[in-house]
Amino acid sequence: MKNLIWCFVLIAFTSLLVQCKADEQNDEIANLVDDPDVIGNRPGGGNNGGNNNGGGNNNGGNNGGGNNNGGGNNNGGGNNNGGNNNGGNNNDGGAIEANLLDDRGLPLNIVSPADNPITAAKIELGRLLFWDPVLSGELDVSCATCHHPDLGYADGRRLPIGVGGVGLGLGRIDGVNDDIGLVQRNSPTIVNTAFNGITEQGNVNPNQAPMFWDNRANSLETQALLPLHSFEEMRGHAFGEEETLAVIVARLEAIADYQNRFQAVFGGNNPITDENIGRAIAAFERSIIANNSPFDRYARGDENALTQQQIQGLNRFDAVGCDDCHSGPMFSDYDLHVLGVPESPLLDFIDAGANDDFEFRTPTLRNLNTTGPYFHNGVAGDLTAVLNFYRTIQGNGGNGPGNLDRNPNVAPNQIDQDARNLNLNNNDVQAIVAFLQSLNDETFDRQIPVSVPSGLPVGGNID
Repeated sequence: MKNLIWCFVLIAFTSLLVQCKADEQNDEIANLVDDPDVIGNRPGGGNNGGNNNGGGNNNGGNNGGGNNNGGGNNNGGGNNNGGNNNGGNNNDGGAIEANLLDDRGLPLNIVSPADNPITAAKIELGRLLFWDPVLSGELDVSCATCHHPDLGYADGRRLPIGVGGVGLGLGRIDGVNDDIGLVQRNSPTIVNTAFNGITEQGNVNPNQAPMFWDNRANSLETQALLPLHSFEEMRGHAFGEEETLAVIVARLEAIADYQNRFQAVFGGNNPITDENIGRAIAAFERSIIANNSPFDRYARGDENALTQQQIQGLNRFDAVGCDDCHSGPMFSDYDLHVLGVPESPLLDFIDAGANDDFEFRTPTLRNLNTTGPYFHNGVAGDLTAVLNFYRTIQGNGGNGPGNLDRNPNVAPNQIDQDARNLNLNNNDVQAIVAFLQSLNDETFDRQIPVSVPSGLPVGGNID
């Protein structure tokens, strides 16, 4: 009997030690979240961060956020414990070499700028601003209008309808038929844009994170304010572009709930400023992350997370050269490339992209199942169309009926050499599409406020 009692005591003491150790590790993880000195520093892991689903909208399209409020290391992530999937070792499926997985799983921690640390109150303030049409000129559009959680924090359209629109997603129409028109570029997701600009080595600098399809801005804090200025997206005819921020600040100052929330989050005598508006929205956007896709689990050692077809697709993805541009954990190099994507039939002008050279940023390949259509102008309706377009570029089929043609405004020798060097065949398409499905994770925060401080319809005219 005495021995039995001592056994129970020993078990209880051991459990207490384990819990204390776990609490200590959790405290260390929490400290990493907002420490600017740990950019890219994950002592145990090789799992890098990510990026937005294709950049941002022209004239301010939201290039959203993503942040793990718990932060932390990836506990040695990045390697697949040798890289074998117990499925053979040929190049068309089976074993994945460990170096194909290094630095590709998303991390469990994010990094905020030193001057904009994450807090729960700041995230909630940012969420309310994100959903409140008080930020729009004509009080009818919010950030969430084109970045809705039911649509993967995108809008499901080829090109968004901003000011004057009514409805959501594919059901949204121009409700006033005025001169405002469509937003010029496809609406990206905000999921995982906490990791914008992350390198293959796992370095993240949130102050230099590239934004928009043409990389014209850096940081979520900067990006968050640009849609407010955009005529098509949020401003409309209500006031001139130079008046935008002054008008919006005055509106928020007239709302007691916003006065109290800004004071609690930022302090000071005049906490409602355009800079703090950007900081709050950016904090919310950073909180929207999805880092537990089947691929992430596979990269962390779960050998059953991928199907054999997905493993084959990953091998072919690398073998044919897709990873030359779609590299790192968010499968984007964040660089500008010329692909010669055809012009949108919905626009009556040519979009020449960055530097008027038809350059657009490499989009991420994460969460593609909820964030189509694809390319900077949404001309590709599905992933098969995307891959067949690359086959058209390389001159290896893909130019059959219904497939996309190259942009006649772009000379063949102007198209990026990496795209021309791809070696895709018809069999690769199905396998690579299957692999891309392994990058989907829909466990991100979808919370919608019941109401917003302005009293306006939540999300704008989306019902």
